[in-house]
Amino acid sequence: MSSAPPLSLKILNSMNRTGFATALGFAFELSPWVVERAWDERPFASVEAMHDAMMAVLDAATTADKLALIRAHPELAGKAAIAKQLTAESNAEQASAGLDKLTPQEFERFHQLNAAYNARFGFPFIIAVRLNDKASILAAMQARLANDETTEIAEAIQQIGLISKLRLLDAVTD
Repeated sequence: MSSAPPLSLKILNSMNRTGFATALGFAFELSPWVVERAWDERPFASVEAMHDAMMAVLDAATTADKLALIRAHPELAGKAAIAKQLTAESNAEQASAGLDKLTPQEFERFHQLNAAYNARFGFPFIIAVRLNDKASILAAMQARLANDETTEIAEAIQQIGLISKLRLLDAVTD
């Protein structure tokens, strides 16, 4: 997704904590703390090992930290997308699933489901849009409304894991 040249794992492994968090902060939507806390596990043998360390940070995080990360994500086809206020990564990801080209009826359905989901859980619906299309996203939004909060926090974190892994695989070379 990024137009910047790929980052090499060797260079990332040699960076200080601040440089590392700055270079990879994009992977976890506006939440560089995830990357920063994984820095202690360097050197990483692969992008996958680096991502695993970041996911271990999330597994160990408090519910409050997990919720802050979840809430840092934009609504799908929401106000921020319309106003072009998404991060470059979120913008490209939403476009890849066609969420930038919704019919008025589709837009209304996303708006209704976003509102229902946010009212139920107090955070935005998260799904790895690059692995889905409009229809599967809408179906997942509808189905996941039936989950309890604990299940949905875990599902959101799992989806953030998929999103961040795709972002890292795009941006980092072994």
